[in-house]
Amino acid sequence: MRVEAEVATVRLADYRPPAHLVEAVSLTFRLTPEATRVRAEIAFVPNPDRAGEGPPDLRLDGRKLRLVSAAIDGAELPQNAVAVDAEGLTVPVELLPEGGFTWTCETEIDPAGNTALEGLYMSNGMYCTQCEPQGFRKITFYPDRPDVMAPFRVRIEADPAATPVLLSNGNLSGSGPGWAEWEDPFRKPTYLFALVAGDLKAVEDHFVTASGRDVLLQIWVRDGDQGRCAYAMDALKRSMKWDEEAYGREYDLDRFMIVAVDDFNMGAMENKGLNVFNSKFVLASPETATDVDFKSIETIIAHEYFHNWTGNRITCRDWFQLCLKEGLTVFRDQSFSADQRSAGVKRIEDVLRLRAGQFREDAGPLAHPVRPEEYVEVNNFYTATVYDKGAELVGMLRRLVGAETYGQALDLYFERHDGEAVTIEDWLKVFEDVSGRDLSQFLLWYRQAGTPRVKAETEWRDGTWRLRLSQSTPPTPGQPLKLPVPIPVAYGLLAQDGRTLAEGLLELDAAEAEFAWDLPEAPVPSLLRGFSAPVILERAATAEERAVLLAHDDDPFNRWEAGRAYALDILTALAKDPEAEIDPAWIAAMTAVAE
Repeated sequence: MRVEAEVATVRLADYRPPAHLVEAVSLTFRLTPEATRVRAEIAFVPNPDRAGEGPPDLRLDGRKLRLVSAAIDGAELPQNAVAVDAEGLTVPVELLPEGGFTWTCETEIDPAGNTALEGLYMSNGMYCTQCEPQGFRKITFYPDRPDVMAPFRVRIEADPAATPVLLSNGNLSGSGPGWAEWEDPFRKPTYLFALVAGDLKAVEDHFVTASGRDVLLQIWVRDGDQGRCAYAMDALKRSMKWDEEAYGREYDLDRFMIVAVDDFNMGAMENKGLNVFNSKFVLASPETATDVDFKSIETIIAHEYFHNWTGNRITCRDWFQLCLKEGLTVFRDQSFSADQRSAGVKRIEDVLRLRAGQFREDAGPLAHPVRPEEYVEVNNFYTATVYDKGAELVGMLRRLVGAETYGQALDLYFERHDGEAVTIEDWLKVFEDVSGRDLSQFLLWYRQAGTPRVKAETEWRDGTWRLRLSQSTPPTPGQPLKLPVPIPVAYGLLAQDGRTLAEGLLELDAAEAEFAWDLPEAPVPSLLRGFSAPVILERAATAEERAVLLAHDDDPFNRWEAGRAYALDILTALAKDPEAEIDPAWIAAMTAVAE
């Protein structure tokens, strides 16, 4: 056995399609805590995209696995024919049949000893999996990468007394004492595989889809927790309804399951049809949970459910495209929460989180693009930049093309790429095809790190109001020079009495630009309405302007932003001089807010 001493840097530029594709997967698990046996039957075919390279070896990923046996098309391979190393195994091309073949192997793993909580592990007597991003290679040998997608059939066998409930992805095709078989007809990558087995109880409900299909909903918990699932179930049903109405996405399996697990190294995981959650994001009761607890449950339930289409049915080609599935799904869960509650308050919360986390990330030594160019440890990809800034880019696209065109682009995205593993370029192409716009410059948002600064300067002269905008992005590690990015600047121009003189959307796609309006009076500008782009706006607003915005702006975010800045100025003045008089305009503006 050969063990690699160095961990190689993985680069986006080095991407190559897989040498082999998978047509079908059949797995059998014989569960025991310290010596679980996994039998895998995998139907491989050569990848036609690499046909010109000659027949390849069969390379499979695998870590901490004991290989018991291996065979090709039923013929057992001698042990010395398979080269096993610390990261997997290789079968020489000389041993492979021409065309397609079936690889069969049996491995042994130790769930009870798996303290990394990746792959198959045990949590207080319950078997559970976590396979994103590279946990499946700790279960069996496989091309463990998101662009290898296949339908899965799974059989689970276990002691019925200790482990009566046996769950996996898809639809239940058969069961009996000590066994269950599941079939997922939809092609998926291995990171979406899931298995849960243990002594669990189900809280059940039903959801009827737009086409009239009855879907069984199950939340699996430990005995005694059934009474704390009501809000999670309600949030799930509202998420399913919203996704049908807002995106036209109907659920596709016979059942949808959530399992609450105490020991889980992520908040939740969107495994196809079998979501696994940390218990704190499922269980709640009015007697002990706070409003924040309920809001977190609603948000995370929705996020993982929405992944069924944006992440599962359409997944990412490689982990460099993680922002596609996560950024889009964060945007979708933010939109859901905005529709369920106050859109203005939700937007304020999202921006506060972005500024507190992602802006600081962009300004520090770990700054990286929304789509990074390389990694050493793939688990370090799960950042505020990938998730939260990734969501902001989706929101900017929607503002640039308009809500109707955005909806048409998403319809085309689902139609064109269902069952595929895609890239950011594929994502932008559907917007180009629907809108007719060239989005090559927008791709810079995914490639450049850092938070752009937008400077705004104004001038009023002879009935014309001019706005000069300029943009710059400070250097970040590895990227000293930055190119201008397209920035949507939503705006409103208000009169002193609050009337709207003009409003719309500006596009700043150069280093600087000037815009002009002929108006009856000098306006009070409300810029970057709804925080229309993840930038830092630099403009010295006066107290008088802030008072007008606080009293009259119909954009909730900018009204809040003006009020917060105005209040900070007043508090700073009082700190310097406790006897200072409070600005009467502040009192009048706050009175307008209250009314």
